[in-house]
Amino acid sequence: MNVKRLSDLIERGELAGKRVFIRADLNVPMDDSGHISEDTRIRASVPAIRMALDAGAAVMVTSHLGRPTEGEFKPADSLAPVAARMAELLGVPVPLVSNWVDGVAVAPGHVVLLENCRLNKGEKKNDEALSRKMAALCDVFVHDAFGTAHRAEASTYGIAQYAPLACAGPLLAAEIDAITKALAHPKRPLVAIVAGSKVSTKLTILKALSDKVDGLIVGGGIANTFLLAMGLPIGKSLAEPDLVPEALAVIDAMKARGAAVPIPVDVVVAKTFAADAPATVKAVADVAADDMILDVGPQTAATLAAQLMAAGTIVWNGPVGVFEFEAFSHGTEAIARAVAASPAFSIAGGGDTLAAIAKYGIENDVGYISTGGGAFLEVLEGKTLPALEILSRRALA
Repeated sequence: MNVKRLSDLIERGELAGKRVFIRADLNVPMDDSGHISEDTRIRASVPAIRMALDAGAAVMVTSHLGRPTEGEFKPADSLAPVAARMAELLGVPVPLVSNWVDGVAVAPGHVVLLENCRLNKGEKKNDEALSRKMAALCDVFVHDAFGTAHRAEASTYGIAQYAPLACAGPLLAAEIDAITKALAHPKRPLVAIVAGSKVSTKLTILKALSDKVDGLIVGGGIANTFLLAMGLPIGKSLAEPDLVPEALAVIDAMKARGAAVPIPVDVVVAKTFAADAPATVKAVADVAADDMILDVGPQTAATLAAQLMAAGTIVWNGPVGVFEFEAFSHGTEAIARAVAASPAFSIAGGGDTLAAIAKYGIENDVGYISTGGGAFLEVLEGKTLPALEILSRRALA
């Protein structure tokens, strides 16, 4: 995908003295006392800010935080804790500016944080007047928030449309490169892991991937629906019987291309959904009417791990079992360790997937960990993200 990049502008010396507006993703979790409980997103925003400051730009940064009501400020919606943490990480003052749409005072070599952009009326609807006011604040707009790239809002799309220059920051550029490597130009075999509770929430992803991948591993409640489609018993497991025809269509589409959806041969079951429920390994055909399937069995996990070890590219979204419960975590752990050990290029995304990666400590062994949940899923669906579309269009101007 052809977009202008912040690094390219800096190499050409185009930022000195310029006003740079960075849309970051600083939507960090807060505890009940209003303190930041996890600052990964703030730390991830620092490279773009530091690059612009070192290039001599006057830097403005904004982000959303939570789900505020437009035009109604509440202290809990404020980016004040983020400004304080950002100042610590950058080692420079980071003043927080409120009511900034009509003008911002910031000198070259300095940075300000603009208060929660979702407090501005018209933000979520991508209001043209608001977008033009934001664009008038800067010489260069930098989109560095992949987690918002699937939303066409004033601070993610409209400003990119009207700013004199619009480019991708280092985080967004890395996402573009990883997605291109994994989906547009993958090394074969391309294997996708799509797991979760419901087929319905990921049906479009399964359909889109069935046209691209060489192996489609399904897990969780999704796998149960596929087991039903193959006429296998699932007891009282979570499934969507009405989507059996859709599951069959995915299986047939894969088969027509000489590819496959590997169906579990053994599973781990329990009588109740609980962390302390006794776990039993059974052949799929032996699942009883009162059993709940909560993980893939060891034989299936070993087969899937071998497939991942032989892959050229791996796309991973979702754990294959209830990995939060230790007795039902072994399938997901086997998948995680295989992804980590495989020579394949791997890209992983989605909240539960990131939690599994953290649990098994394999962060440094995954080729790329996507920062955007919803945006990552929409890419897997084959959709063009609004933020990437406008940046690509502006690159041609």
